[in-house]
Amino acid sequence: MTHTIPEQINGHSKPKISLIKFEPEPAPADTTEDLVVEAVDRPDNPLADWLTVPDLPILPTWARSVSSIKANTVALGRLCAWHARYHLLRTPKYAVRLTWLALKGAWRGLRGLWPTLSAHDQTAAVKALRAQAKAKPEDVENAARYALAHRQRTLTRRWRWGAAAAAVAATTIGWWLAPLPVQAGMAAAVMVPLAFLGRGEDAQLLDNPTPPLRVDMSAQQLNDALRAVGLLKTGKGDDEGPRVTCVMGPVRDGRGWAVIFDLPRGGGKTAADVLAKRTAIAAELGVDEIQVIASRVRAAGGGHAGRVSMWVADDDPYLGTPNPSPLEKAETFSVWDPIPFGQDARGQRITVPVMWQSLFFGGLPRRGKTFTQRLMTAAGLLDPYVRHYVADGKGGADWMPAKAVAHRLVMGAEDDAIEALKAMLKELLAEMERRFVLLRGLPVSVCPEGKLTPAIVEKYNLPVIFVTIDELQEFFTAMDREDREQVINDLCRIARRGPAAGFVSNFASQRPDADSVPTKLREIITLRYCTQVVDQTSSDMVLGKGKAAQGADASVLSEDHRGTGVLVTGPASFVTVRADFLDGPAFAELCQRGRDLRQKHGQLTGDALGDVTAAADTAGYTIAPVLSDCLDVMRHTDRMHTVDLLDRLVNLDEDRYCDFDGERLAAELEAAGVDRTTRQVKVGGKNLAGYRRSDLEAAVPAELLLAARRVEATPSTDPATNTPAEDTGESL
Repeated sequence: MTHTIPEQINGHSKPKISLIKFEPEPAPADTTEDLVVEAVDRPDNPLADWLTVPDLPILPTWARSVSSIKANTVALGRLCAWHARYHLLRTPKYAVRLTWLALKGAWRGLRGLWPTLSAHDQTAAVKALRAQAKAKPEDVENAARYALAHRQRTLTRRWRWGAAAAAVAATTIGWWLAPLPVQAGMAAAVMVPLAFLGRGEDAQLLDNPTPPLRVDMSAQQLNDALRAVGLLKTGKGDDEGPRVTCVMGPVRDGRGWAVIFDLPRGGGKTAADVLAKRTAIAAELGVDEIQVIASRVRAAGGGHAGRVSMWVADDDPYLGTPNPSPLEKAETFSVWDPIPFGQDARGQRITVPVMWQSLFFGGLPRRGKTFTQRLMTAAGLLDPYVRHYVADGKGGADWMPAKAVAHRLVMGAEDDAIEALKAMLKELLAEMERRFVLLRGLPVSVCPEGKLTPAIVEKYNLPVIFVTIDELQEFFTAMDREDREQVINDLCRIARRGPAAGFVSNFASQRPDADSVPTKLREIITLRYCTQVVDQTSSDMVLGKGKAAQGADASVLSEDHRGTGVLVTGPASFVTVRADFLDGPAFAELCQRGRDLRQKHGQLTGDALGDVTAAADTAGYTIAPVLSDCLDVMRHTDRMHTVDLLDRLVNLDEDRYCDFDGERLAAELEAAGVDRTTRQVKVGGKNLAGYRRSDLEAAVPAELLLAARRVEATPSTDPATNTPAEDTGESL
């Protein structure tokens, strides 16, 4: 740093003297005097008003962007097509009305032509001369004038009537001899002028149609709506009061109206106040609140705290045929890319990045919550370097296809399934700590941020781990207090620290109150999605406290909005999304495709490798469905009572097993080759009729069973040292 000492000379500062030797001399100052620029907007400038460029846009709002021009052109074409269909349907009605008006016009035309045809202009003189001739018969000169006038009128009448008759005759003959198109043209050429002549003040040929727009927005309507809900002050007398400034629109945008407006300053209202009163604004506009899509315009988009973007749909934008998921036809997919999730109200594609994130899905039953949650897992199925840990507290058929690819699969919330869930979480925690040790030991050039990267995934065989747990409340309500607290703490550790190690948590539950899903677990989830719920309180439980007041309210959805929910991606970022549709058969096909990808890349591990049914399918051997299902529901235990086995089968597939009883189940399994070593099994101190898993597995060909067990027993390899790891039941 250069240190200088200022010196005072005659009250003025001398140039500073540097204490550093050989300091470079400062650049010479520019001695050019500043030019004096006259401001054209000075109030004393007589040309200020003429020279100042007005701060007004040159183009109208609808012509300022290609998308706006396209949207308005499409809207105009759609409106013209509707008008054409409307009037075409009423063509017979218009024909009758045209004929009636033409007849009235013909009558009016004849009545107007009658004085001309009858030479009415000469009748007055003839009548006067005739009266004089009758009064003075002896006046020969007057009688001669009367005779000449009468003869002149008669000749005039004859040629006028003759010309009219000739014209009518020529027109009739020409029309008769003309072809049909010419006849129609001649008839129209005659009837249209006659109908125009026959019109009255209240008569009209065409009906006045109502355009097919449920919403016809204008700036005045917007101001009235905002003023009615208290967002704009009311003026006094003839003064209407402050108004919003429309930065864009209202203009047609797709199947709705778009407008961007600024709230007036001085009113103390912000964009957040507009979002909080979306329902009231919708009522004032005469639409449902689901049709009003409002959001803040952030500074990055040229906005500020008082600028609002609003789109009002003509009808409900979330109804109709669901959109199939693009993943259904994809061959592969990388989870490092955003996952295609659905579409918003305007039909724009919504994608969700899942790396370094955790997800939570909530909502009422049968509203598409599980279908939507499976979209995240489906994307991971198409990435061979993704390892799946799946747990379903309901134990139904929704997640059963994942057995073909899941490293660990837990089905149901019974005691054996809860023990399997606890073991799965311990395995995940051990794997997470092992990965952190490995990542900390890698050089900065390989792991610059201490997190997993695509290069590390393949080089060190550290696949991304998807932890998918559906129906969390079923697990928690079935546990005792101690186990419940332990599982909650394990899940919190995975959701909090796991993303840096490549863990993606994908949890789902119904109404997540404090008893079913505790707050400390929900609050650390970064991305949340909620389908329809009963009230705003339930919506806030899923999406976060205060989200409903900001406009992210899933309670406004109806039972018709299956697969539609509110997606919250940040503290003030949310969007209502109609999720892509991926049904059960398509998900099962993706699971099989994911299994093939993992076999090709050597990434098939854990339970999926030891799945007997999948091994049989690969070998071309068919296992009876009842035997396969029994093996699936008994995957966590070596014995089970018949009553419990039937309950789990019904839960798995109610349509198939609702009529099964103990005798029918025994007959079906016997036909499948099951030979029971004992009909009584002891579970939990009770000795009742039941089955052993070993008896069921004995019905499977030995080579398939041995192959599956041999794969399960194969020791894994430590990716850091490329040496076999200890046989701890984990697969690296």
